Amino acid sequence: MEMDKLSTEILKNLAGENLTPHPSRRQRNPVDHWTSAVLLERAAYLRKLARLGDGSASETLRQYPQHAAMLSFRSRTGEAEIHENVADLFLILAGAATLITGGAICGARSIGPGETRGNSIEGGASQRVRAGEVIHIPAGTPHQMLLSGDQTISYFILKQQETAE
Repeated sequence: MEMDKLSTEILKNLAGENLTPHPSRRQRNPVDHWTSAVLLERAAYLRKLARLGDGSASETLRQYPQHAAMLSFRSRTGEAEIHENVADLFLILAGAATLITGGAICGARSIGPGETRGNSIEGGASQRVRAGEVIHIPAGTPHQMLLSGDQTISYFILKQQETAE
């Protein structure tokens, strides 16, 4: 958790703003607004954090009652995952990857209520995703980002509470 606090402080200084609006600003205008320039600048910082870690880094920009806004950077393949009650909406900001959806997770393990992770997906559909594209992954759908070579991807994520169909 200390790394999260440090990351948050560095991001605040890097972006020149607080991650959450000042209370007086929130009262006048409850709308949160992140420009593409700010998101890409934060993604560049997440890239630096990823180099120090396991090749990926993310941050929660804001937690709301029924959804969360996040930012993620990857320079390596992520784990396969399923969110039982959360849909993911990705907006690809930079880079490209192969997204696998559907199928079954190999080596599935629970990491918490309604959250499953695994090594890979068997029998899923594969598609290339690139900067500027938007992808909706319904709750209960296995998914995994695959990267090869020197590929990287930065993306905004909206995690929405949803019941799997």
